[in-house]
Amino acid sequence: MKIFVLFFLLFFSTWSFGQRQLELFFDFNDENPNQQSMQILKDWFVDKNNEVIKIESFCDSIDTKEYNKTLAEKRIESVLRILKNNNVQISDATELIPYGKDFQLSNNQQENRKVIITYFDKENDFFPESNIPKNELLKRIKAEQKELSARFAKAKVGDFVRIENIHFMFNSEKIIPESYAILEELYMIMVVNPKLVIKINGNICCNPNTSVTKLSFRRALKIFTFLKDRGIQVNRLAYHGFGSGNPIYPIPEKNETERIANRRVEILIVKK
Repeated sequence: MKIFVLFFLLFFSTWSFGQRQLELFFDFNDENPNQQSMQILKDWFVDKNNEVIKIESFCDSIDTKEYNKTLAEKRIESVLRILKNNNVQISDATELIPYGKDFQLSNNQQENRKVIITYFDKENDFFPESNIPKNELLKRIKAEQKELSARFAKAKVGDFVRIENIHFMFNSEKIIPESYAILEELYMIMVVNPKLVIKINGNICCNPNTSVTKLSFRRALKIFTFLKDRGIQVNRLAYHGFGSGNPIYPIPEKNETERIANRRVEILIVKK
């Protein structure tokens, strides 16, 4: 036990978090970045380790809310096209958020006409997909750990048990250390219920392309492998990745609460 605690502390002390942002500006009523911003992009393309995880688009206060929302969407499409044409890595779970006028406007209209690209350096930055504060995250995990067994006991064959606090690193199947308490609870449920057969379903958020399922498959497989390696028989386990094709909330999601709900793990009760 002491060795595990020491490993956990060493791992956590070396766990670096980081996310970086790039601002691109646009001329009035234009959906393409201006000349200065295009040069900034060209310089940024040199670093091949960057991976995009969010694109937010803003407009000035001129014109209607509906028109500006459409223009914000076009700016996202333009930036995405530029990124893809230059072979920039884009996460399967990238959030695309067109704000239009729905943000704190600057008095300088030029500053409002922008797109913010949030990204990280795959070689040096590691951080959780969820931005829930750590204290709140630990409370949620502890609460779910206590009542998870009762939810499985109530579930019938064909029901889904949604597990809300298995959290991953961005664009990765790597599970954050805190969430292993939930996996241990799931393992004990399988041990105590030897006839229980389950299917692990992985879901991601944010991506309107429902055919992108690799990340959700890898995450479901990660949980499958954890249970198998702990001794749960393979004939009691199955897994599947749905990508973003089975959302609770429509994509694009309206806020972080909806995004967290959509990127989830669900357990299908196959046999009890």
